[in-house]
Amino acid sequence: MKDEQQAVSQLSYSQGVSNSPLAGMCVGELLDQTAALYPERPALIVRHQNRRYTYREFLCEVERAARGLLRLGVEKGDRVGIWATNYAEWVITEFAVAKLGALLVNLNPAYGTVEFEHALRQSACSTLLMTRGFRRSDYRSILFQICPEAAQSAPGALESASLPHLRNLIFIGDQAPASMLPWDDLLKMGEGVPADALRARAATLDFDDPINIQYTSGTTGSPKGAVLSHHNIVNNGLLIGQGMRFTCEDKLCIPVPFYHCFGMVLGNMVCVAHGAAMVIPAEYFDALATLQAIGEERCTAVHGVPTMFIAELEHPRFREFDLSSLRTGIMAGSPCPIDVMRRVVHEMHCRELTIVYGLTETSPGVTQTTPDDPLELRVTTVGRPMAHTEIKIVDTRTGHIVPRGAPGELCARGYAVMKGYYQNPEATGRAIDAGGWLHSGDLVTMDEKDYCKITGRLKDLIIRGGENIYPRDIEEYLYTFPAISEVQVIGIPDRKYGEQVMAWVKLKPGSASSAEEIRDFCKGRIAHFKVPRYVKFVDAFPVTVNGKTQKFKMREISIRELGLEEAALIATA
Repeated sequence: MKDEQQAVSQLSYSQGVSNSPLAGMCVGELLDQTAALYPERPALIVRHQNRRYTYREFLCEVERAARGLLRLGVEKGDRVGIWATNYAEWVITEFAVAKLGALLVNLNPAYGTVEFEHALRQSACSTLLMTRGFRRSDYRSILFQICPEAAQSAPGALESASLPHLRNLIFIGDQAPASMLPWDDLLKMGEGVPADALRARAATLDFDDPINIQYTSGTTGSPKGAVLSHHNIVNNGLLIGQGMRFTCEDKLCIPVPFYHCFGMVLGNMVCVAHGAAMVIPAEYFDALATLQAIGEERCTAVHGVPTMFIAELEHPRFREFDLSSLRTGIMAGSPCPIDVMRRVVHEMHCRELTIVYGLTETSPGVTQTTPDDPLELRVTTVGRPMAHTEIKIVDTRTGHIVPRGAPGELCARGYAVMKGYYQNPEATGRAIDAGGWLHSGDLVTMDEKDYCKITGRLKDLIIRGGENIYPRDIEEYLYTFPAISEVQVIGIPDRKYGEQVMAWVKLKPGSASSAEEIRDFCKGRIAHFKVPRYVKFVDAFPVTVNGKTQKFKMREISIRELGLEEAALIATA
């Protein structure tokens, strides 16, 4: 018996244990509970809009918005899209939609027309909230391009042939188009709806109900919508916060985008779960604004992908700011250079900084380091399985659990695993096996103390500055370029972003093109971070004997030709 137990312990399987039970509550109930406990504590501070809410005020604003959406006819299970950067209205909408039992559809602010139309159509959104735009993207122009009726309809009465489910357009910001309902008008509508109506809706909700759709690209086909429940999101927020030792005394600086689980769950939900303050430094990431927010608001925590921390550390005014209030935060999204992690701990005073590994499909946290872990473990691993989460590392060929220390695919099971991909049972079946295990596509090793280290990616994934980029998405779009015969997209190392996108292109006989022409073809149509930084024209691709393209050889050749050998050697956690 002892020998059998020893053999099992030598396999790469573990689970996180906790004295805290899972919470059986909906998102709205969590907010109600926190607002009752800490009504006068700061809840939301949005510096670029000069807005500040206590938890009592925040709950009031959330319920006004929820009642306004009720007045518009938003039903339980309806899909409500939001296309915006980090505004107060984004956070209010996140909780208002949850109180209605509708599904918030997170739309990436960097979407081009192709991705935006796919997400709206595939999710069948009935309501869309949007801002003026993001950087050079004009959201109204993009919407009117794919849905001309949206420019002429009356508010709440859109009828579109291309987007038949879409009815309500709500505008966040000044000078709303005539066809869109201004945000302030939505709140005024809510004042005329009795509180009992919202309570009646809340009584119909269950914590296992779906509450969120987040689009994450697949290795094949169009982006897929991961469906998350109240239970997924509430408990991940609670447990991640516990791992950071969060209390109502904490203030979290959130420079990461809300459309992603990092901002929405590890940021907003963690704060609401523990009565901490959400501090939003800017509409989108700005290193100087982040440093100013930390110093002036006396933030105790800050989140970011490695690229963000590097930008903060290397900002010419970095030494001007008193960051001594910082204690913790999360670094996630992409591998972190070890030297950067050390600098964040020592120079930014984040002595309890944690590393979190996760996926959109797991709400997102799966593993986490602890504040007590030695720095060496926090810079070389992604921690151990989180509470109430099982992890196993399996051989990608046999599916069997590998011995400790051997690489294999990380699989996770437990409360955090998504309900599935929206309206896509085939993709769901490929991601979640019959045993309920979510297959991550990441190659990982597990040591004898359960600490996990990412060693590679099974999926053909590029991670640029925290953005997950799947080459197949870019390849399929580039195949619509008239002169291209074949194209292969790879990731190559980059000092600043971790990786950059490179396209190897084979042109059709007799055709001509240039790298700039191909990039221009992409701009505005696909997200800016997907536009190839490098383009290489070739007559053929390196292939195996049976004709399979060898992307690893393409990467090796590109690194050598571009002189990126040093960037490729940067050590990462």
